[in-house]
Amino acid sequence: MENSILLQNLSTEQLTDLIGNVFDSKFKDIQKIQNTQNENEDLMTREQVLELLQINASTLWHWQNKGRIIVYKFANKCYYKRSELMATITPLNK
Repeated sequence: MENSILLQNLSTEQLTDLIGNVFDSKFKDIQKIQNTQNENEDLMTREQVLELLQINASTLWHWQNKGRIIVYKFANKCYYKRSELMATITPLNK
């Protein structure tokens, strides 16, 4: 009931501004979430993975063959998803 009284006292411009501000804030929140997800889904080349994990090519090859790392091939090139690489990293217990 109180909300309807407040809305009746608002002018059309004030109501439009209020709705616009709500949509703007929600849109910005969605953009932040989308950007975070996109960063985690980046495809990386073989060289980038070797540099990121600080391993040599033979280690990466062995991990692929054992199924520890998933490789995606396109046009005879290997790509890896950053999120999947990060998921395979396990913390050490001290």
